Parts: sequence; structure tokens; C-alpha cells
Amino acid sequence: MKSSKIHFFDRDPLLALLGNPNCGKTALFNLLTGSRQKVANYAGVTVERKEGRLTLASGKSLRILDLPGAYSLYPRSLDERVTCNVLLGRAEGEKRPDLVLCVLNATNLRRNLRLVLAAKRLGLPCIVLLNMSDIAKRNGLKIHSADLAAELGLPVIPTVGVNAHGVDDLRTYLEELDWLNLPVSTTQINTLTNYTETDNQRVQHILEKLALNELVPDVLADRLDRVLLQPILGPIILIALLFFIFQAVFSWATMPMEAIKWAVDATASFLSSHMPDSWLRSLLINGILAGLGGVLVFLPQILILFFFILLLEESGYLPRAAFLLDRLMATVGLSGRSFIPLLSSFACAIPGIMATRSISNPRDRLVTILIAPMMTCSARLPVYALLISAFIPNQKLWATLDLQGLVLFLLYLMGIVGAMAVAWILNHFTSKQFQVHALMMELPSYHLPRLGNLLTSLWQRCEIFLRRVGGIIFILTVCLWALSSFPAPPLGASGAPIEYSFAGMLGKALAVLFQPIGFNWQISIALVPGLAAREVVVSSLATVYALSAANNNTSEALIPLISQAWSLATALSLLAWFVFAPQCLSTIAAVKRETGGWKIPLIMLSYLFALAYLASFVTYQIALLFGWG
Repeated sequence: MKSSKIHFFDRDPLLALLGNPNCGKTALFNLLTGSRQKVANYAGVTVERKEGRLTLASGKSLRILDLPGAYSLYPRSLDERVTCNVLLGRAEGEKRPDLVLCVLNATNLRRNLRLVLAAKRLGLPCIVLLNMSDIAKRNGLKIHSADLAAELGLPVIPTVGVNAHGVDDLRTYLEELDWLNLPVSTTQINTLTNYTETDNQRVQHILEKLALNELVPDVLADRLDRVLLQPILGPIILIALLFFIFQAVFSWATMPMEAIKWAVDATASFLSSHMPDSWLRSLLINGILAGLGGVLVFLPQILILFFFILLLEESGYLPRAAFLLDRLMATVGLSGRSFIPLLSSFACAIPGIMATRSISNPRDRLVTILIAPMMTCSARLPVYALLISAFIPNQKLWATLDLQGLVLFLLYLMGIVGAMAVAWILNHFTSKQFQVHALMMELPSYHLPRLGNLLTSLWQRCEIFLRRVGGIIFILTVCLWALSSFPAPPLGASGAPIEYSFAGMLGKALAVLFQPIGFNWQISIALVPGLAAREVVVSSLATVYALSAANNNTSEALIPLISQAWSLATALSLLAWFVFAPQCLSTIAAVKRETGGWKIPLIMLSYLFALAYLASFVTYQIALLFGWG
């Protein structure tokens, strides 16, 4: 390879981590950068951009970019397209990397080497990181780094992403590297071509020469897969695991949720006691504090669910869960890849919608986005709990089977069945050229997750959630507070102040539309702020029914009021409405970001509102036939 000099660095060099999914690239990134990371989006697209800094012993600082996982440089998914654009210098706001760190999964060189050869052709300086070398050695693979380096014409450094000292050799190499004389080819390729056949032959030659052509079985993975992927036992284990996760989401989160609620209530009580009655106090307590508190109170549930998702992902089980569900998902026109985004949507639809980026089939990704809001997110739970407590008797049906718990389970099931039905309908109305293809995915080796990686990823998810959702909720809460507070009631007004506000006027207008499904004007008013966040409906109903703002347990005080004011038919109709109605406006905003326009969000709003109205109408009319009106 001919070499030429890179211009003198007047800035910190940029290193890009490139590798297949499941090669341990992110583990290496976390090990190299630690807490010195920031997560954002690439300009113009919704793919996450993870950047960190590595400071060497000499004090030199390096920027490290964790590129989205890619199987080739012939892009098929949004993630792969972004990776290619960065390597070609086409990514908006980002320069071409000065050095590419090609991460290899040492247990699967056959697939991983093709990406290295493609990266080398681009003319960028590259070094190869032979990751998971400890697992390869345990499996009986004897890979000599010097021989592999000679075949590739690139430096090869063994690494172990889950070991604290697993990147010591890499640090030493980067410390001694002559940054002013990195070897690059004289002709740099700026276009991508599919070299599949050529690369396959080259990889085959390398493996044969290094005596690595024989497939060495992963004994541990094979033994576990015989149980976990067994056609009957596998789904049973998966269902039991999911049941445990959802139980943990609700039971483990109780104490931190109560602590957050107590902090919010204490802050509200302090402001109420130390501020005069004014619009500013109302804004701080009923607007900003209530809105942000409504978001924060569900953060423990979301973090617990993400903890388990990350745990399953790092252990290597999550792709196997997608594999188990692939046949079931195929009956409605989806693949097993949709399972992970839909699972995430049970905590919040926003991260679930974001998780669809890994789905390469455009039609499959779009359908998953459209049905993700139908998964029962944690923000619906306060509404469900309020209505079930008020109208469903607290009694045992059999042994430990609780009637209220059964109703809650059925509400979750209705959302899942509804989502699958919508996917089936979309499948039958979609052009055949966009039909989903058979699921092809790599089943990685099993790993013991590293606590540091879990905590780092969990903290990043926490930041993303608070930044993207909290900011939107904050703005909308202030706007909705203003709509509910102004104009002030006229002199001599006998009704509640909210009746004379803009929100009250809108609620009475909407009541005409909602009367056929049993909703009164009070419920119609509550639906308005409920567009910002589901849980706001409970506090909105409390306001409408003139409860004291200082009441520390609004939902319990509200139960006897609505149980007397509403019929059972109305309550059941409202439950049906919340199973299918569109998610909060921040979810709609997330859909707009992911799809790049308003077309898909408007389609989503239209069909979900229509489905919710139809479900409520049928429920209400059937309930009236049973005399529950």
C-alpha cells in the first residue's frame, strides 16, 4: 500500500468504531470513553450519534465515534446508511474519520472480515480490533494476531470489551502511533459497491491459510439453545420471563415512584404555603410542577424495563426472543425484529418507536411505528387504576385470581390484539413488492453482562427520555395550563372556573361529539390535557369535579365521586377509549421525527381516533343493552 501524510492535526483526531452488530463494539466504546460520552442525533436523521473522548497517558485527547452496527458498506437500513455516510465524509456536520477501528468478533471471522475488507477499500487508515478473543480461545480457536495482520495488511490488536484491562494494548498502540504519518491509499474511493462475491473468496482464502476454516461449535450456546429455542419449552420460558419483567416493572418501581410523588407533593405544599394566591403560583404548582412531576413519576418503571431489555440484549437472549416470535409475527405480516420495539413500547411508545431504526425493511418499520402506540404504556396505568378501582368490585374469582387484576390484564391484551389486527390489515393492503421477507439475523454467543455497560447505557436512556420528552411535556403543560386558566370567569359566575376557560369551552363543544359514547363535558375537558400526557387525565378530572388542589391523594378522593356521577357503561366506554386512543403529543412528535414529515403522524392520529371511537361506541351500546347505563 502506498502511503501519504495526513495534514498536521490542529484538532483532536477522530476515531470511528466500525463493526457488525453483536461484535462487542459498544462495550469497547464504553470501556474506552467511560463517562465522557454524549448522545445526540446525526444532523438530518434520527439515528443516534454516540461520541466520547479518550485521554491517553501522554495527555493527548482523542474523539471516538461509535458508528451504528453494519453488516456491509452496501447500506440496506437507515443505520447502515448513516455509517457509510460518515466513512465517506458525507454526514452533515461531521468530518471523515482520521482512523477507523474495525472491530471483529473473534468467534465469527467469516462474516466480520468482509466488513474490514470493505472499509480498507475506502482508503481510510484502519486497524483491526480482535474482540472477544477470550471467548474464541475458550471455544478452541487459535488466532495468531501477527498472521492475521500479515494477511490483511493491517495492524491487529486483541481486545476484550468486558474486561477492565481489555484495551490496554490498544491504548499503548494509540500512544505510540505517529499521527502525522498515518498510511492511506493514494486513491480514496468515494462510492460504495457491493463486493460480496470477491470478499467471500478473499475471506475464504484467509481462513484456509490460517487454519480457521473449520467451524468450532459454541458448546455453551448450543446447550442453552437446545432448551431456550425448543419449539414448545422456548415460548413458555419466554412468556414466564416477560411475566416476571412486567411484574418487576410494577412492583419494584413502587418505592421510587412514591418517593418522587412525595417530593413533588412536598414541593407543591411548600410553594402553596409560601406564595400568595396568584397566577404565578398556579403556573408553578398546577402547570410546571404537575406536568414535570407527571413525567418523572413514571421514570422508575421505564428504567426498570430498559434495565431488563439491556440485560437480555447484552446476554445474547434478546435476538433469540425475536427468533421465537418470528412465526407468530409473520401471521400478521411482521418479522421477529418488531418484537423488541413493541416490547419497549410497554414502558413508553417513544423509545419503542426509536427502536424501529434497526428494522431494515421499510414497510416493516413503518407498520411497527404505526402500531407501537397501541401497546399499553405506563402512562395509561393511573387512568386504568382509577376506573377499575371505582367500578370493578375488589373480589376473588378463584383462588388468588383477582377480578380487578383480570380486568387490567384484559386491557393489556386488548391493546396487543388490536395492534396485531391492524398489522394484519395493513399487510393485506400493502403492495406485494413491500411484503416482509424471512427473518435473517445473527444469534450471538451468550455473555455475562458487564454492570458498568448496563449502568452507562441506562443513564444514557434516562438522559434521552428526560431531554426529548420532558422538554415537550414542559412546553405543552404550560400551554394547557393557560388554556385551562384563561379567561377568568365573569362576575357572578356560579360554575367552576374551568367551565369559562378556553379549555372548558372546547370541552363543551367536544361533548356534542362524544355524547354517543357516553362522555359528558367534564370527561371531554379532561381529554384535552390528556393529549399531553395520559396521567394528566386523573388530575384534570379532579379539577373539573372541584377537588381541593392541596389534596395529596386525588385519585382516591375522586373514586367515590365518579362512581356516583358516572354509569358503568360510561366507565367501560372510557376504558375502551384509552386502549386505542392516540398516545401523548410527544409520541406524535417522535413519529414525525422518525418518518420525516406529518403524513404518517396524521394517518396514525386518524386511524387511532377512529378505532378508539368505534371501540367506545360498541362498548357503550352493549353496556346499555345489559342495563348498565
